[in-house]
Amino acid sequence: MKVVLAYSGGLDTSFCVKYLTEELGHEIHSVLVDTGGFTEEEIKDIETKAYELGVKHHHTARMVGEYYQKCIRYLVYGNILKNNTYPLSVSAERMFQAVAVADYAKEIGAEAVAHGSTGAGNDQVRFDMVFRIVLPNAQIITPIRDLRLSREAEIEFLKSKGVVREWHKAAYSINKGLWGTSVGGRETLTSDGFLPESAFPTQVTKKKGSEITLQFVKGELKGVNGRRFKNPVDAIRRLSELASPYGIGRDIHVGDTIIGIKGRVGFEAAAPLIIIKAHHLLEKHVLTKWQQYWKQNLAEWYGMLLHEGQFLEPLMRNIETFLESTQTNVTGEVRVQLAPYHFQLLGIKSDYDMMSPVFGSYGEMNNAWSGDDVRGFSKIMSNQVMIHEKIAELVAKK
Repeated sequence: MKVVLAYSGGLDTSFCVKYLTEELGHEIHSVLVDTGGFTEEEIKDIETKAYELGVKHHHTARMVGEYYQKCIRYLVYGNILKNNTYPLSVSAERMFQAVAVADYAKEIGAEAVAHGSTGAGNDQVRFDMVFRIVLPNAQIITPIRDLRLSREAEIEFLKSKGVVREWHKAAYSINKGLWGTSVGGRETLTSDGFLPESAFPTQVTKKKGSEITLQFVKGELKGVNGRRFKNPVDAIRRLSELASPYGIGRDIHVGDTIIGIKGRVGFEAAAPLIIIKAHHLLEKHVLTKWQQYWKQNLAEWYGMLLHEGQFLEPLMRNIETFLESTQTNVTGEVRVQLAPYHFQLLGIKSDYDMMSPVFGSYGEMNNAWSGDDVRGFSKIMSNQVMIHEKIAELVAKK
Protein backbone atom coordinates (compact mmCIF):
# COMPACT_ATOMS: atom_id res chain seq x y z
CA MET A 1 0.00 0.00 0.00
CA LYS A 2 1.26 3.49 -0.88
CA VAL A 3 1.53 5.51 2.35
CA VAL A 4 2.51 9.16 2.78
CA LEU A 5 4.21 9.79 6.12
CA ALA A 6 4.53 13.17 7.83
CA TYR A 7 8.26 12.94 8.52
CA SER A 8 10.58 15.02 10.70
CA GLY A 9 13.61 12.71 10.93
CA GLY A 10 13.28 12.24 14.69
CA LEU A 11 12.97 9.00 16.62
CA ASP A 12 9.20 8.57 16.26
CA THR A 13 8.99 9.12 12.51
CA SER A 14 12.15 7.08 11.94
CA PHE A 15 10.46 4.22 13.79
CA CYS A 16 7.38 4.70 11.61
CA VAL A 17 9.41 4.28 8.42
CA LYS A 18 11.01 1.02 9.51
CA TYR A 19 7.86 -0.40 11.06
CA LEU A 20 5.62 0.43 8.12
CA THR A 21 8.08 -0.79 5.47
CA GLU A 22 9.59 -3.90 7.06
CA GLU A 23 6.82 -5.08 9.38
CA LEU A 24 3.75 -4.15 7.36
CA GLY A 25 5.24 -4.07 3.85
CA HIS A 26 4.00 -0.63 2.85
CA GLU A 27 5.58 1.69 0.26
CA ILE A 28 6.49 4.83 2.19
CA HIS A 29 6.66 8.33 0.73
CA SER A 30 8.03 10.68 3.40
CA VAL A 31 7.17 14.39 3.49
CA LEU A 32 9.05 17.05 5.42
CA VAL A 33 7.12 20.33 5.64
CA ASP A 34 9.35 23.36 6.12
CA THR A 35 7.45 26.11 7.93
CA GLY A 36 10.55 28.08 8.82
CA GLY A 37 12.27 25.85 11.35
CA PHE A 38 14.99 24.16 9.29
CA THR A 39 18.28 25.21 7.75
CA GLU A 40 19.21 23.96 4.28
CA GLU A 41 21.79 21.64 5.84
CA GLU A 42 19.16 20.14 8.13
CA ILE A 43 16.74 19.64 5.23
CA LYS A 44 19.38 17.79 3.21
CA ASP A 45 20.39 15.65 6.20
CA ILE A 46 16.76 14.68 6.88
CA GLU A 47 16.30 13.66 3.24
CA THR A 48 19.47 11.53 3.31
CA LYS A 49 18.36 9.74 6.47
CA ALA A 50 14.89 9.12 5.06
CA TYR A 51 16.37 7.24 2.09
CA GLU A 52 18.74 5.35 4.39
CA LEU A 53 15.71 4.15 6.35
CA GLY A 54 14.11 2.81 3.21
CA VAL A 55 11.51 5.28 1.95
CA LYS A 56 10.47 4.96 -1.69
CA HIS A 57 10.53 8.70 -2.20
CA HIS A 58 11.14 11.74 -0.01
CA HIS A 59 9.55 15.13 -0.65
CA THR A 60 10.30 18.48 1.02
CA ALA A 61 7.32 20.83 0.97
CA ARG A 62 8.68 24.38 1.27
CA MET A 63 5.70 26.20 2.67
CA VAL A 64 7.09 29.23 4.53
CA GLY A 65 5.66 31.83 2.16
CA GLU A 66 2.27 30.15 1.91
CA TYR A 67 2.24 29.58 5.68
CA TYR A 68 2.66 33.32 6.18
CA GLN A 69 0.08 34.31 3.56
CA LYS A 70 -2.61 31.84 4.63
CA CYS A 71 -2.10 31.86 8.38
CA ILE A 72 0.45 34.05 10.13
CA ARG A 73 -0.71 37.37 8.74
CA TYR A 74 -4.19 36.74 10.13
CA LEU A 75 -2.67 36.04 13.54
CA VAL A 76 -1.10 39.50 13.29
CA TYR A 77 -4.27 41.19 12.01
CA GLY A 78 -6.11 39.69 14.99
CA ASN A 79 -3.35 40.35 17.58
CA ILE A 80 -3.87 36.72 18.56
CA LEU A 81 -2.23 35.45 21.74
CA LYS A 82 -3.77 32.29 23.20
CA ASN A 83 -4.79 33.00 26.81
CA ASN A 84 -3.18 36.45 26.36
CA THR A 85 0.21 34.72 26.33
CA TYR A 86 1.03 32.35 23.49
CA PRO A 87 1.34 33.29 19.79
CA LEU A 88 0.09 29.85 18.66
CA SER A 89 3.51 28.92 17.32
CA VAL A 90 3.04 25.14 17.17
CA SER A 91 -0.75 25.18 16.74
CA ALA A 92 -0.57 27.12 13.49
CA GLU A 93 2.49 25.24 12.25
CA ARG A 94 1.03 21.76 12.77
CA MET A 95 -2.19 22.59 10.98
CA PHE A 96 -0.32 23.87 7.98
CA GLN A 97 2.01 20.87 7.97
CA ALA A 98 -0.97 18.52 8.07
CA VAL A 99 -2.60 20.27 5.09
CA ALA A 100 0.65 20.11 3.08
CA VAL A 101 1.04 16.37 3.77
CA ALA A 102 -2.58 15.68 2.86
CA ASP A 103 -2.30 17.67 -0.36
CA TYR A 104 0.81 15.72 -1.36
CA ALA A 105 -0.91 12.41 -0.60
CA LYS A 106 -3.78 13.44 -2.84
CA GLU A 107 -1.33 14.51 -5.55
CA ILE A 108 0.40 11.11 -5.75
CA GLY A 109 -2.73 9.07 -5.17
CA ALA A 110 -1.73 7.54 -1.83
CA GLU A 111 -4.09 5.06 -0.24
CA ALA A 112 -3.08 5.98 3.30
CA VAL A 113 -1.42 8.71 5.35
CA ALA A 114 0.57 8.32 8.55
CA HIS A 115 1.95 10.46 11.34
CA GLY A 116 4.10 9.85 14.39
CA SER A 117 2.01 11.61 17.04
CA THR A 118 1.48 9.96 20.40
CA GLY A 119 -1.93 9.60 22.01
CA ALA A 120 -1.20 12.21 24.68
CA GLY A 121 -1.38 15.59 22.96
CA ASN A 122 -3.01 17.97 20.50
CA ASP A 123 -1.07 17.04 17.36
CA GLN A 124 -2.79 13.68 16.91
CA VAL A 125 -6.15 15.45 16.66
CA ARG A 126 -4.87 18.15 14.30
CA PHE A 127 -3.37 15.66 11.86
CA ASP A 128 -6.33 13.28 12.05
CA MET A 129 -8.90 16.02 11.43
CA VAL A 130 -7.11 17.46 8.41
CA PHE A 131 -6.51 14.02 6.92
CA ARG A 132 -10.18 13.07 7.34
CA ILE A 133 -11.32 16.30 5.68
CA VAL A 134 -8.86 16.39 2.77
CA LEU A 135 -8.61 12.60 2.28
CA PRO A 136 -11.90 11.13 3.53
CA ASN A 137 -11.28 7.77 1.83
CA ALA A 138 -7.67 7.31 2.94
CA GLN A 139 -6.62 5.15 5.84
CA ILE A 140 -4.89 6.98 8.72
CA ILE A 141 -2.02 5.01 10.26
CA THR A 142 -0.53 6.02 13.63
CA PRO A 143 2.01 3.43 14.87
CA ILE A 144 3.30 5.36 17.90
CA ARG A 145 -0.18 6.04 19.21
CA ASP A 146 -1.50 2.54 18.50
CA LEU A 147 1.47 0.50 19.77
CA ARG A 148 2.03 2.66 22.87
CA LEU A 149 5.74 2.03 22.76
CA SER A 150 8.26 3.57 25.12
CA ARG A 151 11.13 5.57 23.71
CA GLU A 152 13.48 2.76 24.73
CA ALA A 153 11.38 0.17 22.88
CA GLU A 154 11.50 2.28 19.70
CA ILE A 155 15.29 2.53 19.95
CA GLU A 156 15.65 -1.23 20.46
CA PHE A 157 13.44 -1.92 17.45
CA LEU A 158 15.52 0.39 15.25
CA LYS A 159 18.73 -1.25 16.48
CA SER A 160 17.30 -4.63 15.55
CA LYS A 161 16.84 -3.26 12.03
CA GLY A 162 20.42 -1.99 11.88
CA VAL A 163 19.59 1.66 12.55
CA VAL A 164 22.04 2.85 15.18
CA ARG A 165 22.10 6.57 15.89
CA GLU A 166 22.52 8.91 18.81
CA TRP A 167 18.94 8.74 20.04
CA HIS A 168 19.76 10.10 23.50
CA LYS A 169 16.83 12.12 24.74
CA ALA A 170 17.74 15.76 25.21
CA ALA A 171 16.81 17.41 28.48
CA TYR A 172 14.48 19.72 26.55
CA SER A 173 12.44 19.18 23.39
CA ILE A 174 12.73 22.04 20.91
CA ASN A 175 10.38 22.79 18.01
CA LYS A 176 11.50 25.72 15.86
CA GLY A 177 9.37 27.58 13.35
CA LEU A 178 8.95 30.99 11.75
CA TRP A 179 6.34 32.01 14.32
CA GLY A 180 8.25 30.98 17.45
CA THR A 181 10.02 28.09 19.16
CA SER A 182 8.41 25.81 21.73
CA VAL A 183 10.42 24.36 24.61
CA GLY A 184 9.29 21.39 26.69
CA GLY A 185 11.03 19.76 29.62
CA ARG A 186 10.85 18.65 33.22
CA GLU A 187 9.57 22.00 34.46
CA THR A 188 6.64 22.14 32.01
CA LEU A 189 5.28 18.78 33.19
CA THR A 190 4.24 20.27 36.53
CA SER A 191 2.31 23.38 37.58
CA ASP A 192 5.30 24.98 39.32
CA GLY A 193 8.70 26.03 38.12
CA PHE A 194 10.09 28.01 35.21
CA LEU A 195 12.50 26.85 32.53
CA PRO A 196 16.15 27.53 33.30
CA GLU A 197 18.20 29.88 31.16
CA SER A 198 20.00 26.97 29.52
CA ALA A 199 16.73 25.49 28.19
CA PHE A 200 16.13 28.30 25.71
CA PRO A 201 17.71 27.88 22.27
CA THR A 202 18.71 31.54 22.01
CA GLN A 203 20.97 32.66 24.81
CA VAL A 204 21.15 36.26 26.01
CA THR A 205 24.15 37.93 24.38
CA LYS A 206 22.94 41.54 24.21
CA LYS A 207 22.95 43.59 27.40
CA LYS A 208 22.88 47.17 26.11
CA GLY A 209 19.40 48.42 25.19
CA SER A 210 18.55 49.68 21.72
CA GLU A 211 15.65 51.37 19.97
CA ILE A 212 14.19 50.03 16.74
CA THR A 213 11.40 51.14 14.41
CA LEU A 214 8.87 48.89 12.73
CA GLN A 215 7.05 49.92 9.58
CA PHE A 216 3.58 48.47 8.97
CA VAL A 217 1.68 48.70 5.68
CA LYS A 218 -1.99 47.71 5.87
CA GLY A 219 -1.31 45.59 8.92
CA GLU A 220 1.77 43.78 7.61
CA LEU A 221 5.32 44.31 8.84
CA LYS A 222 7.17 45.62 5.80
CA GLY A 223 10.13 47.46 7.33
CA VAL A 224 12.61 47.29 10.21
CA ASN A 225 14.79 50.28 11.09
CA GLY A 226 14.03 51.91 7.77
CA ARG A 227 14.98 48.88 5.71
CA ARG A 228 12.06 47.85 3.52
CA PHE A 229 11.21 44.23 2.74
CA LYS A 230 9.04 43.04 -0.14
CA ASN A 231 8.41 39.82 1.74
CA PRO A 232 7.10 40.15 5.33
CA VAL A 233 8.76 36.78 6.13
CA ASP A 234 12.15 38.47 5.70
CA ALA A 235 11.04 41.32 7.98
CA ILE A 236 10.01 38.81 10.66
CA ARG A 237 13.37 37.08 10.43
CA ARG A 238 15.25 40.38 10.62
CA LEU A 239 13.33 41.42 13.73
CA SER A 240 14.05 38.02 15.29
CA GLU A 241 17.79 38.53 14.66
CA LEU A 242 17.66 41.88 16.46
CA ALA A 243 15.43 40.94 19.40
CA SER A 244 16.07 37.26 20.23
CA PRO A 245 19.59 37.83 21.65
CA TYR A 246 17.96 39.97 24.38
CA GLY A 247 15.97 36.97 25.67
CA ILE A 248 12.73 38.74 24.73
CA GLY A 249 9.55 36.74 24.20
CA ARG A 250 10.16 33.95 26.70
CA ASP A 251 7.26 32.58 28.71
CA ILE A 252 5.29 29.47 29.64
CA HIS A 253 1.81 29.01 28.22
CA VAL A 254 -0.82 27.22 30.29
CA GLY A 255 -3.74 26.03 28.21
CA ASP A 256 -6.55 23.57 27.65
CA THR A 257 -5.69 20.77 25.25
CA ILE A 258 -8.15 19.52 22.65
CA ILE A 259 -8.41 16.21 24.53
CA GLY A 260 -9.50 17.96 27.73
CA ILE A 261 -6.45 18.10 29.97
CA LYS A 262 -4.38 21.11 31.01
CA GLY A 263 -0.90 21.52 29.62
CA ARG A 264 2.13 23.78 29.91
CA VAL A 265 4.68 24.59 27.23
CA GLY A 266 7.60 26.98 27.28
CA PHE A 267 8.41 29.12 24.28
CA GLU A 268 10.53 31.92 22.92
CA ALA A 269 8.96 34.12 20.29
CA ALA A 270 10.64 37.51 20.26
CA ALA A 271 9.50 38.63 16.81
CA PRO A 272 5.87 37.41 17.07
CA LEU A 273 5.29 39.06 20.45
CA ILE A 274 6.85 42.38 19.43
CA ILE A 275 4.96 42.40 16.12
CA ILE A 276 1.60 41.63 17.73
CA LYS A 277 2.01 44.23 20.49
CA ALA A 278 3.33 46.90 18.11
CA HIS A 279 0.55 46.18 15.62
CA HIS A 280 -2.04 46.37 18.40
CA LEU A 281 -0.74 49.75 19.55
CA LEU A 282 -0.91 51.11 16.00
CA GLU A 283 -4.49 49.87 15.72
CA LYS A 284 -5.47 51.71 18.91
CA HIS A 285 -4.57 54.93 17.13
CA VAL A 286 -6.10 54.29 13.71
CA LEU A 287 -9.22 52.14 14.26
CA THR A 288 -12.56 53.08 15.80
CA LYS A 289 -13.56 51.58 19.13
CA TRP A 290 -16.15 49.32 17.47
CA GLN A 291 -13.64 48.03 14.93
CA GLN A 292 -11.35 47.14 17.82
CA TYR A 293 -14.16 45.55 19.82
CA TRP A 294 -15.40 43.24 17.06
CA LYS A 295 -11.87 42.44 15.92
CA GLN A 296 -11.00 41.27 19.41
CA ASN A 297 -14.07 39.06 19.66
CA LEU A 298 -13.71 37.42 16.27
CA ALA A 299 -9.93 37.09 16.60
CA GLU A 300 -10.34 35.16 19.85
CA TRP A 301 -12.61 32.69 18.07
CA TYR A 302 -10.14 32.43 15.20
CA GLY A 303 -7.29 31.60 17.55
CA MET A 304 -9.32 29.04 19.48
CA LEU A 305 -10.54 27.28 16.33
CA LEU A 306 -7.03 27.21 14.88
CA HIS A 307 -5.61 25.78 18.11
CA GLU A 308 -8.25 23.05 18.16
CA GLY A 309 -7.62 21.79 14.65
CA GLN A 310 -10.40 23.68 12.83
CA PHE A 311 -8.22 25.51 10.30
CA LEU A 312 -10.31 24.17 7.39
CA GLU A 313 -13.66 25.22 8.90
CA PRO A 314 -15.32 27.64 6.36
CA LEU A 315 -15.95 30.14 9.16
CA MET A 316 -12.18 30.69 9.33
CA ARG A 317 -12.22 32.12 5.79
CA ASN A 318 -15.11 34.41 6.78
CA ILE A 319 -13.20 35.72 9.80
CA GLU A 320 -10.07 36.18 7.68
CA THR A 321 -12.04 38.33 5.25
CA PHE A 322 -13.27 40.50 8.11
CA LEU A 323 -9.82 40.81 9.71
CA GLU A 324 -8.19 41.81 6.42
CA SER A 325 -10.89 44.41 5.77
CA THR A 326 -10.00 46.16 9.04
CA GLN A 327 -6.38 46.72 8.01
CA THR A 328 -6.89 49.43 5.36
CA ASN A 329 -5.63 52.22 7.63
CA VAL A 330 -3.19 50.18 9.75
CA THR A 331 -0.16 51.82 8.20
CA GLY A 332 2.54 53.61 10.14
CA GLU A 333 5.68 53.37 12.21
CA VAL A 334 6.06 52.02 15.75
CA ARG A 335 9.09 52.73 17.93
CA VAL A 336 10.18 49.92 20.25
CA GLN A 337 12.80 49.88 23.02
CA LEU A 338 14.64 46.57 23.39
CA ALA A 339 16.36 45.51 26.62
CA PRO A 340 17.35 42.22 28.26
CA TYR A 341 14.22 40.11 28.82
CA HIS A 342 11.70 42.79 27.90
CA PHE A 343 10.63 45.42 25.39
CA GLN A 344 8.65 48.65 25.60
CA LEU A 345 6.47 50.33 23.00
CA LEU A 346 7.40 54.01 22.81
CA GLY A 347 4.93 55.45 20.34
CA ILE A 348 3.63 55.56 16.78
CA LYS A 349 3.53 57.79 13.74
CA SER A 350 0.77 57.39 11.16
CA ASP A 351 -1.07 59.54 8.64
CA TYR A 352 -4.22 57.78 9.87
CA ASP A 353 -3.67 58.64 13.56
CA MET A 354 -7.05 59.60 15.05
CA MET A 355 -5.32 61.52 17.86
CA SER A 356 -4.92 64.40 15.42
CA PRO A 357 -4.75 67.78 17.26
CA VAL A 358 -7.06 69.19 14.58
CA PHE A 359 -10.00 67.83 16.57
CA GLY A 360 -8.73 68.37 20.09
CA SER A 361 -6.33 67.25 22.81
CA TYR A 362 -7.69 64.82 25.40
CA GLY A 363 -8.28 66.49 28.75
CA GLU A 364 -7.12 69.92 27.56
CA MET A 365 -9.00 71.48 24.65
CA ASN A 366 -11.35 70.74 21.77
CA ASN A 367 -11.90 72.22 18.34
CA ALA A 368 -14.81 70.19 17.01
CA TRP A 369 -17.56 70.68 19.63
CA SER A 370 -18.74 73.12 22.28
CA GLY A 371 -19.57 72.81 25.95
CA ASP A 372 -23.27 73.10 25.10
CA ASP A 373 -22.91 70.17 22.68
CA VAL A 374 -21.50 67.99 25.45
CA ARG A 375 -24.14 69.20 27.95
CA GLY A 376 -26.98 68.17 25.60
CA PHE A 377 -25.29 64.90 24.64
CA SER A 378 -24.82 63.97 28.30
CA LYS A 379 -28.49 64.70 29.02
CA ILE A 380 -29.73 62.48 26.20
CA MET A 381 -27.30 59.68 27.06
CA SER A 382 -28.40 59.62 30.70
CA ASN A 383 -32.15 59.90 30.01
CA GLN A 384 -33.09 56.21 30.05
CA VAL A 385 -31.20 55.36 33.23
CA MET A 386 -32.67 58.46 34.92
CA ILE A 387 -36.18 57.28 33.98
CA HIS A 388 -35.37 53.79 35.27
CA GLU A 389 -34.25 55.18 38.61
CA LYS A 390 -37.30 57.48 38.94
CA ILE A 391 -39.75 54.65 38.27
CA ALA A 392 -38.01 52.43 40.80
CA GLU A 393 -38.28 55.25 43.31
CA LEU A 394 -42.04 55.73 42.65
CA VAL A 395 -42.73 51.99 42.94
CA ALA A 396 -40.85 51.85 46.23
CA LYS A 397 -43.09 54.60 47.67
CA LYS A 398 -46.36 52.74 46.91
